[in-house]
Amino acid sequence: MSSININLLAWREARREKRTRKFYGVLVLALALGVLVALGVSMIYQHELDEQKLRNEYITRHVQELEREIEDVKRYQADAAQLATQLELFKALQSERLDTVALFNALAASLTDGVVYEQLTRQGPRISVSASANDERQVSEQLRRIARVPDFAVPVLSEVTRLPDSQGRRFTFDVVQSLHSVSDAAAAGEAAP
Repeated sequence: MSSININLLAWREARREKRTRKFYGVLVLALALGVLVALGVSMIYQHELDEQKLRNEYITRHVQELEREIEDVKRYQADAAQLATQLELFKALQSERLDTVALFNALAASLTDGVVYEQLTRQGPRISVSASANDERQVSEQLRRIARVPDFAVPVLSEVTRLPDSQGRRFTFDVVQSLHSVSDAAAAGEAAP
């Protein structure tokens, strides 16, 4: 019997090289596939990031527009408040004007012959009047006429002096004007068409 020796070393070596090449090929293919997947994921993330930047820019622009509109509204509110203040001032001035007209009309209607008003001062509803008359009778008559005026309270005589160069009298009195009746009449006049 004879034995045959078969040398499998070369075959094993060739097979090992083939497996190594196949391993390296699969490794390169896996590496390339990994790089492609990483690039794909990176591109997806970059695309999402770009979209988020666009959304942020859009929101920022709208926030800036809203802030400008809020500033405009604040300016409009400040202007409206200023106009309301001016309107109240104009109403107060109008009311004072009507009160002053009513005051002078009432004083003129109650004027006694021989009495001359020299000075009139007003602080709110309180009126101080300095006048001159020919005698005490005219002073008394003037005070009675003032007391009969519906818009006035009873006058308070504060001083009577003799005029230095004549027989006339200078007198001073205070009276309170009821402003509500004048303001009510003005409101009724404004409400009428």
